[in-house]
Amino acid sequence: MKPHGWVGIAVVLTAEAALLGGQPLAARWFTPLVWTGYVLFVDALAARLTARSYFTTDRVEGVLAALASVGAWWLFELYNAPRFWRGGADAAGLWWRYHGLEPNLFLRRVGYDWSFATIFPALLLTATVLRATLFRRVRVKPWRLSRGTLRALVAAGAVAAVLPLVVVSAWLVPLVWMAFALLLEPLNARAGRPSWLADLGRGDASRLAALLGAGLVCGVLWEFWNYWAATRWTYSVPYLGDVKIFEMPVLGYLGFPPFALECFAMYHWLRGVLRAGPAPPLP
Repeated sequence: MKPHGWVGIAVVLTAEAALLGGQPLAARWFTPLVWTGYVLFVDALAARLTARSYFTTDRVEGVLAALASVGAWWLFELYNAPRFWRGGADAAGLWWRYHGLEPNLFLRRVGYDWSFATIFPALLLTATVLRATLFRRVRVKPWRLSRGTLRALVAAGAVAAVLPLVVVSAWLVPLVWMAFALLLEPLNARAGRPSWLADLGRGDASRLAALLGAGLVCGVLWEFWNYWAATRWTYSVPYLGDVKIFEMPVLGYLGFPPFALECFAMYHWLRGVLRAGPAPPLP
């Protein structure tokens, strides 16, 4: 494994040890620290398995993935905000709420952006590793959607993206985690960008399976590590909100696999808009 993979393992273990040892600084900054370590580790695995990774061969791509990740998560924060600025709820009424935040506003923003920057890289690199190992050959019957069906998916995605901003209801939060996959994945497929939907048309489900698996793996790790951190998030939802695994209501885990599809679609749509050149095989 590349040296930065061992550095990543060391970062994760050191952060865990400092947290368990009651070190307050590590507890407050645990999320960005541990996820930075995870990204370093899984990037080294991707390099070992595919000879490509963000830290070894595609550094500019890694920077773009991190920046896209920050922008996308601030967009998701916008969906959380309407319950405050439209619904008249206090902070406790948000879909998700952060606790134990850094009092210095500048450092708080650093913590936000550092944490958000790890989301896309973690998902995409995990999918790369899974596709190179568990899901190397996942073949299905070729499944091609008509142009009319693709347009209907785009329209459904547009409605799902707008509705939670217009109608303030916690019942609509699942739409946030699938809207942009419905909206952008058909556009990526038609434009010839990397697309699991286009892959299915060729009978290849390996990318789809890897992304779904990556969403579940990262989702469990997000909630596991979040549970122990001093700066963490909690949820307020109306459906089985008290039945939890760590801080996440149990039904919420169903949202992580489609969330990975959404992040993948958002990233490659953005690359296409920016004309960022040929996409690397990640995942």
